[in-house]
Amino acid sequence: MKEFIPDAIYYEEKITNYELGRELLEKYNSVPKFIIENHNNIEEMRKKNNKEFPYMKRNLIIGTRKTHKFVPNNKISNYLVPYTSSGCTAMCLYCYLVCNYNKCSYLRLFVNREEMLEKIIKTANESEEELVFEIGSNSDLILENWITGNLKWTIENFNADKGYLTFPTKFDMVDDILDLKGKEKVIIRMSVNPKEIVQKIEIGTSPLENRVKAINKLADSGYKVGILIAPVIFLDDWKRLYEELIIYLKDNLSQKIKKNLFFEVIFMTYSFIHRKINEEAFPNSMDLYNKELMTGRGKGKYTYKQEMRKEGEENIGNLLKKYFPENKIIYFS
Repeated sequence: MKEFIPDAIYYEEKITNYELGRELLEKYNSVPKFIIENHNNIEEMRKKNNKEFPYMKRNLIIGTRKTHKFVPNNKISNYLVPYTSSGCTAMCLYCYLVCNYNKCSYLRLFVNREEMLEKIIKTANESEEELVFEIGSNSDLILENWITGNLKWTIENFNADKGYLTFPTKFDMVDDILDLKGKEKVIIRMSVNPKEIVQKIEIGTSPLENRVKAINKLADSGYKVGILIAPVIFLDDWKRLYEELIIYLKDNLSQKIKKNLFFEVIFMTYSFIHRKINEEAFPNSMDLYNKELMTGRGKGKYTYKQEMRKEGEENIGNLLKKYFPENKIIYFS
């Protein structure tokens, strides 16, 4: 991918107290900069129109993370952990971080990484059981690492006596982390979708072919790797699209990865806010709302109807059993 050079940087003044903060300001020394009081509340951003969404994504916000609360999770990890970034430079039309896009979805970097990793290590060492910490639920750490080097730093410095770190990604820039010590404590999960969805809906992410190559690289270098089929989107010809995807995985994944591969399957959740932003910011994009297949879920949110989810679970589950009979499906969600 082309190097990300932000149009502007908005930063909290206190980031200069941290080594990473000073490094980022120096790295982008020629980029216009604006001091802000709080990365959570940038008035200029809040006043932007929906059509300006893609341009907002060209900015970079740098601050310190104040909230360090671990949220229990019963899927792939024990805890969801707030970590070194939130948001992303990509523009997936369904992104769940677009809850209030002026606050959530552009890339925010947090420079107090030592505090965050120290709490993970302390929690891991005090536990009697082996814990898994999800550090990528708010951002894409492969993308972030491309800008900050934070993921490489994290893997090298996660010196807990026990425990694992895990995160999902839609990006293929993994060469920087292939030869690191400590990778045996890291579980990487690559998110995949049919090519048409990647190209038309997951805007600004790595192509499917590159993601699969990255999976093979990671497995060959010694990482434990899983695959998320996520989010499943029920387009008109979804059965054909997802069978083609799973066949592509069967034909192009290495034998080494197939020995220990696991799957997660997640169905898309959409919202009224997504629709409004996409209509104005991406007027020629695909409309992901389907009145016939979706139902309301909470304030302004849509999810697929239960019968549709059941059909999707049965269809995709059968495809995975057919083409990957030895590999476990951890969950459907």
